[in-house]
Amino acid sequence: MISPTVTVEARRVEGGVAQAVAESLASEVPVAIQFNGRAHAVMLATPADLDDFALGFALTEGIVRRADELTLVEQSWTNEGVVLQIRIPEVRFALLDTRERNLTGRTGCGLCGTSTLEAAIRPVRRADPNGPVADAAALRAGMERLATMQPYNDASGAVHAAGLLTEDGGFTVREDVGRHNAIDKAVGAVARAGKRPHSLLVTSRASYEVVHKAAEAGCRLVAAISAPTALAVQLAQEAGITLIGWVRPPRLTVYSGELT
Repeated sequence: MISPTVTVEARRVEGGVAQAVAESLASEVPVAIQFNGRAHAVMLATPADLDDFALGFALTEGIVRRADELTLVEQSWTNEGVVLQIRIPEVRFALLDTRERNLTGRTGCGLCGTSTLEAAIRPVRRADPNGPVADAAALRAGMERLATMQPYNDASGAVHAAGLLTEDGGFTVREDVGRHNAIDKAVGAVARAGKRPHSLLVTSRASYEVVHKAAEAGCRLVAAISAPTALAVQLAQEAGITLIGWVRPPRLTVYSGELT
């Protein structure tokens, strides 16, 4: 197994003076995802919380709909990375043959491996207009908590975080070098605990894929520390999701929906 962070020797130059330092860097390893023995995706990710990643990826990609439809059979570690061997129902596995997406994903990848334009822009799940959602106070408090719950980023300065507020008042945070992977890990952790998320907070921009994954997870609100893309705003409007960017108290900008 590989640690989520590693220490390397480096040379820091400050004010014209150089000194030897030990730097903590984020690990980044290939994670191969196999469903029922067949290769489906290879993503570059932080080697932590991979059980959560397996489930969250399958849920946000629409491969399964419930946590009990997936079993992580084995994590096989090699010198090159790790293989997640996953079992899903045969009816779900058969549907993979109809999809135009076999992924080889870079760290920041959202639509890597999508082979057609039709497969790239997928239908989005509509949010429940009557479900719970974070208000302005909960959003600001959540962002403040998120900033204190990032041990890998504190060590390396190179890791994104995703936090999910759940209906029971909980707050689940996961980290990864890829923002989409961090979301998948948080979604998987919440699903494995049998909780229902309603708001997603991310330490990144809000891209199309971020909003799409939030919608698949059942969220009514997405809040990002940076700006959204125009396509993300369009998707949020279609899904009935409140989309908020530039959440850096006291500032925030509402791009879609309402914040109470």
